[in-house]
Amino acid sequence: MTGTDDGVVLYWRPLCPYCMKLRLSLFLTRLPHTKVNIWKDREAAAFVRSVADGNETVPTVTVAGHAMVNPSKSRIFESVGEYAPHLLRVR
Repeated sequence: MTGTDDGVVLYWRPLCPYCMKLRLSLFLTRLPHTKVNIWKDREAAAFVRSVADGNETVPTVTVAGHAMVNPSKSRIFESVGEYAPHLLRVR
């Protein structure tokens, strides 16, 4: 998975407090999304490095292929509204 999905993809890693906070926040909003553990998916880790200046900075989120490094929940929803508004109707 490389961020080309037409939905929301959350790249995370275990024990990351920022990832845990965002995962819980997205779960509570019921926004459909896919979670990808970069420690288990080398291709996903390489993708995160490609959009985060060579670092494995998580959480990294893509919305319809548009990447954001360490975004807030509101920034994710703004991007969903712009790039994948069909997901907002699912909630």
